[in-house]
Amino acid sequence: MITRRMLLGAGAAAGLLPLVGEAAQEKKKLKVIAAGGHPDDPETGAGGTLARYADLGHEAVNLYLTRGEAGIKGKTHEEAAAIRSAEIDKACAVLKCRARFAGQIDGATEVTVARYDEVRRILDEERPDLVLTHWPVDTHRDHRATSLLVYDAWLRLGRRFALYYFEVDLGAQTQTFHPTHYVNITSVEPRKREACYCHESQNPKGFYEGYHEPMARFRGMEGGFKFAEAFVRHSHSREEPLP
Repeated sequence: MITRRMLLGAGAAAGLLPLVGEAAQEKKKLKVIAAGGHPDDPETGAGGTLARYADLGHEAVNLYLTRGEAGIKGKTHEEAAAIRSAEIDKACAVLKCRARFAGQIDGATEVTVARYDEVRRILDEERPDLVLTHWPVDTHRDHRATSLLVYDAWLRLGRRFALYYFEVDLGAQTQTFHPTHYVNITSVEPRKREACYCHESQNPKGFYEGYHEPMARFRGMEGGFKFAEAFVRHSHSREEPLP
């Protein structure tokens, strides 16, 4: 009986197949997008995974539905957006990501035909290999809006990118979340923490140590690591190996 291993070995010996080292060198560069409702959502939900992708030479992009206009008490929308956009710049620099914005307003996000088309155009232009976004069962309407807009774009673009969902806030917002995949972020957890702490206007010590560090430890215990981020792959999405 001729096995697959025998055929592969014969092919490699004859120069018909790339050797393992050559195959690794030829692995294509990926573009990964983390889409969140507000400044700090991509960082808290997938910051460690983005850092790992960036360190491997892939392109990482944070897509923000809003600039957090309603997120600073006592500030106008314009003032808050300016402050939080500057925080985004710092956080993305830490994670080695590029920022992009969908132009909606914090607390007043819309799920309309025009908004569906807007997000679809962005993702069509970016042509990502993988998109990570909010799990749709979430207490925050901006998170739900982001998830639905990305999902619709995925459908209309022919499901050409892999679609995975992330969680935020250890059950306080994301609910009924049952992971299918875990990413070991132990080596980059200090960078994820630093990126989250760049969002100074949001009391990062409170939200990171109160919610996100425990979440990373808990998912780490599930996945067999010290710290991990958890994801749900859409069952109709192609499988894109996570780092």
